[in-house]
Order: sequence, then C-alpha cells, then structure tokens
Amino acid sequence: MPKERAAKKSRVHQTIQKQGIAFNKDFGQHILKNPLVITSMIEKAALRPTDVVLEIGPGTGNMTVKMLEKTKKVIACEIDPRLVAELQKRVLGGPLQNKLQIIVGDVLKTELPFFDICVANLPYQISSPIVFKLLLHRPFFRCAILMFQREFAQRLVAKPGDKLYCRLSVNTQLLARVDLIMKVGKNNFRPPPKVESSVVRLEPRNPPPPINFQEWDGLLRICFGRKNKTLGASFRCTKVLDMLEKNYKIHCSLKNIPLGDDFDMKKKIEDLLTENDYEKKRARTMDIDDFLGLLNLFNTNGVHFS
Repeated sequence: MPKERAAKKSRVHQTIQKQGIAFNKDFGQHILKNPLVITSMIEKAALRPTDVVLEIGPGTGNMTVKMLEKTKKVIACEIDPRLVAELQKRVLGGPLQNKLQIIVGDVLKTELPFFDICVANLPYQISSPIVFKLLLHRPFFRCAILMFQREFAQRLVAKPGDKLYCRLSVNTQLLARVDLIMKVGKNNFRPPPKVESSVVRLEPRNPPPPINFQEWDGLLRICFGRKNKTLGASFRCTKVLDMLEKNYKIHCSLKNIPLGDDFDMKKKIEDLLTENDYEKKRARTMDIDDFLGLLNLFNTNGVHFS
C-alpha cells in the first residue's frame, strides 16, 4: 500500500478510535456536537417539568441528557444498537436512568407512544415521512422542534409563488403552523454533512381541517405533478382521467346514479374546471384555500381521488 494511503487510513482509524464509534452514513448519522445549538433547540422547545419528550435519533445522547434534566421523561427512538448502548451507559446508575425509555428500531415502522413534544436532529433521508407520521399522530402533541437539511426546511415554509413551493409545503401547512427558527452550519456536526441545516418549529393545527387527507393528497399529486402546467392541462392527462373515471363509476354505483351511454369523464372535468375558474390556474400560485375549494368542488360532484 502506498505510504500516503497508509497514513490516511491510519488518521481515519485514529479519529474513529477517538470518537469511539464509526458513524453509519446509511442511517444519516451526523452527531450534533455544538452545545450552544443543543441548548438553543431545547430553549425553543420551552420544555416543562411534566413533559414527555420524543427524541428521534438521539445519537450519543448530547441532547438527551440535557432534556432528561428538565422533563418527566424522554422516549428516545434509535435504530443503531451501538448508539443505544452508548446512551444507556451515559445514564446508568444515575438519577436520570429511570426517566429514559429507549425504543430500538426504525421509527417509521414503530407505533409512537403518547408524547407532549418532539425534539430531534433527524436523519435527513427520513425527513418527509417523519413529518407526516408526526402530524397524523394522535393524540395531538404540543409542538416539534426539528433539524432538517436547509432546502427541505425552506420547502416546508414556502408560500405560493416561491420557487420551492410544492406539495410538501401545502400538505405541511394544512396540518401545522410552520416556522423557521434558526440556521445551523455544517461544522456543528461530527462528521460534517455536505449540506447546511435549519431548525423548524411545527405546531399541529388542533382540530385539524375536516377533510379526508388521502383524498386531499391525491388531488395535490395531480396538481403538483407538473406545477407550472395549468390545471386544465394536468387533468387532461389520460392516466388521471382513467383513475377519476374508475372512482366516479364506483361512486355512481354506490349511490344508484345512472350513467348515460354518452358519458364523457373528460368533458365533466373540463366543465367543472372552466365553470369555476380553475382551468387556467397553476398549482405553484394556488394557496390552501384554493385547493380546499377545488377538492370540495370535485367531491360534491362525485369526483374522488382515493
């Protein structure tokens, strides 16, 4: 082996030995090492002594220990058994041991218990599914303070007309109040990720809007499939029309509504969009009220998306 490669390998090995654990990139492991960022996230969470806190991806427990000191209980979800052992070691035999509950496994496949608040430096590859797992969780929690990749965080708060405005923006803002609360540079992590990060505060809307979320998301998938297209163009797509026609026929058979031989789904959709001034609208400039109006228009005319 050439000398340079041997020296580099040796340096990497020493670094890992110093850290005690080789971090697993498959799990998106980037440990938050800056105590000021940790303290700031905990302050933004406004924890109470009676709170049960959910932490996703506690890593080596830098934030966990601080939260255990301030709350009734911390439920930590961790997929990596090596980090679970590290976390258990930190509280073993001390007064905090009984306040910590560890759930070992994939948080996306785990049924979450009751919690008041969620604070997490998330593995970035599960950002989107975890947001909706949390927002559809019942009973409601007070708020979540979550670390995301910066562009993902900007998508969450984007407004109609913004470059990053997308289905994720609309879905999240339908179910929660979302605020960007701080930026975090990559050097605050070990090892540093390739991207900058931001912390977001999510506060679920309670009660939630009285709509079927699957229907709502089905509508948004069509509208945002090509967000710069007009709705008229998006709904003329053969695949979309086939799906809507199938659903409409099921609706009619359940309600005993006769379908004429000359029934044309394409014409029905075009008429609904044109008569209600949606034909020329584009998803990228529509707000939540526009989409709620569109869903209501379709549903009251027997057109369904799930």
